[in-house]
Amino acid sequence: MTTNKTIYLIRHGQTDYNKQGIIQGSGIDSDLNETGVQQAYAFYKQYKHVDFEQIYISELKRTFQSVKPFVDAGFSHAVLPELNEINWGIYEGKKATYEFTQRYNEVVNSWRKGELHTPIEGGESPMEMFNRQKIGWQRIMEESHENVLICMHGRAMRSFLSLILETPLSRMDDYDHSNLCLYKIEIKGKHKRLVEANNIKHLAGLR
Repeated sequence: MTTNKTIYLIRHGQTDYNKQGIIQGSGIDSDLNETGVQQAYAFYKQYKHVDFEQIYISELKRTFQSVKPFVDAGFSHAVLPELNEINWGIYEGKKATYEFTQRYNEVVNSWRKGELHTPIEGGESPMEMFNRQKIGWQRIMEESHENVLICMHGRAMRSFLSLILETPLSRMDDYDHSNLCLYKIEIKGKHKRLVEANNIKHLAGLR
């Protein structure tokens, strides 16, 4: 096990579901739209010089499509189902209506109060997601790669950052994110340092 790692953690690029305000979650396996593909190539262009020894993605194809330029260039990648997005239950595939927004705010506020076993109806709780992520994170830490790229999802990313940086899961909303944003974390033994947060400078030419 190597105790020195640099983690490049990105959220997947934009999908039409993102653009239209439709809930995806782990049950919707959507493709990147044209903007998302451009975001993926913009990130590749900026970071292709980094010697990523391994790329980790979720089972959902929008994460693979977000790192495809690296894969096409010969970088190694592995699928970790533990990186999948949270299951948003009965709201997956539906537009963010007033009813959902109200319910979403109620549930997220309960998470902020520490009620982390509370799921959206028919979905997954933050603690269930967090516990499965521990398994994926253990595998990443046990492998010898020092420079790694991880691509995942918005809510899952917030939880995963809480796991890596050992911050309270109830504070996961402190970690802002946007499509194809970058978080960079340096790990040296027991010391972990957040170097970059929600960095989208590589997307400047697309705005």
